Formats: sequence, C-alpha cells, structure tokens
Amino acid sequence: MAPEPPQNHLLIIDDDKGRREFVLNNPIYSIGRDAKCDIRLISQFVSRRHATLVQLPHEDGTYYYRVVDGNLKGKPSANGLLINGRKLQAHDLRNEDEIVFGPQVKAVYYLLKQDGMSTVPPDEFDITLISPGMIGEPEELT
Repeated sequence: MAPEPPQNHLLIIDDDKGRREFVLNNPIYSIGRDAKCDIRLISQFVSRRHATLVQLPHEDGTYYYRVVDGNLKGKPSANGLLINGRKLQAHDLRNEDEIVFGPQVKAVYYLLKQDGMSTVPPDEFDITLISPGMIGEPEELT
C-alpha cells in the first residue's frame, strides 16, 4: 500500500486587514482579537479569544483540525461560530469549509494533498471565519 501524499492545511482569513493565509501545522492555535492569539483577527466584532483549532490524529498517521468555539478553558465567544451556514460549538474541518467569526470576519479551510500537481485555492472566493471553544465532540447549537 502506497503512503498517503503529504498534506497541507491552509486557513485563509478575510478580516479588516484584508486577505491573509495561514499554513497550519501546530497542534493548537488560538484565534481571536487578542494580540497574544496565534491567529489574530482584526475586527471589533470578534471576541478576544474567539476560537481554538486543535490538531487530532487519523488512524493512518495523517491529522485533521477541529475548530471549537471559545478558549481552551471552555469560555465561549460572544457571537459563536457559523460553519457552512450552521451555528456550531465544534466542527471537524473538511476541505473548503467556511467559518464565520463575526459579521466582517470570514475564513475558508483547505486541505491540500500534494500528489505531484500544484493545488492552489482560488484567488476569489466567499471566505468565512472560525471561533474558539472547548475541546469536545462536535455538536450543533440550537
């Protein structure tokens, strides 16, 4: 059995500062308005610690990211997360998932597999952003 091709995890954020790209490879990322966040969101409409990204393993040795509303201590953000148009507390990210952190901050997550061909996200797309939260099982908020 051939090994899985290498993966690149990419988060493209569109906020008051414009469009920015983040290559994800750390085990945990804090996301929010606070200057101490790993991924800082530039908008008055997002929480200081809006969301958390957590890297989790697949059985085949690859990994994926779960986005969670709020911080690692379980404090949720003020506005929550909209992922693909649904308000969620946590979500296992899949290619081209859209995340909204606030009315003016959006992000798109890309899982790019390198198989000899260059895979690049489109230059223009509808971006949505992410929120932090506790590390639990993904569930929908009602």
